[in-house]
Amino acid sequence: MTEALAQAILTAARARGWTVTAAESCTGGKVAAALTDCPGSSHVFERGFVTYSNAAKTEMLGVSPETLAAHGAVSEPVTREMAQGALAAAGADLAVAVSGIAGPGGSEFKPEGRVCYALATPAGVTSETVEHGALGRAEVRQAATDHALRLILSAMV
Repeated sequence: MTEALAQAILTAARARGWTVTAAESCTGGKVAAALTDCPGSSHVFERGFVTYSNAAKTEMLGVSPETLAAHGAVSEPVTREMAQGALAAAGADLAVAVSGIAGPGGSEFKPEGRVCYALATPAGVTSETVEHGALGRAEVRQAATDHALRLILSAMV
């Protein structure tokens, strides 16, 4: 499924003349890897950002330390700022941001499998939280990657 989603994104982005970037935390670059696994990706994907730590989110994407302190890294406010920062830094037409609890573990307030997403375009930012469940680390990361790719594709159709 991942490969088909990535190929569909590249086809749609090329048809629109769009470029895409990704700001990733829990997926660790899997969204960027999925896109760049496809031939022709260089026409659409120039760069991505793996910002696993809070310091990286602040330094690379301009996420506010106050937003991180108030909401935590796994939150819609942070993913919104991640997406906006990636959009600006990459000069892209669309940015997706992903931050979540891949596991094992989590907490009562932020359980394993909770992933926050944001999409940014020059027209604005949307965000959502998905409870993927305690599927296991690799499975949560894959579910988050596929969901992020579906979000990108849905913004193009």
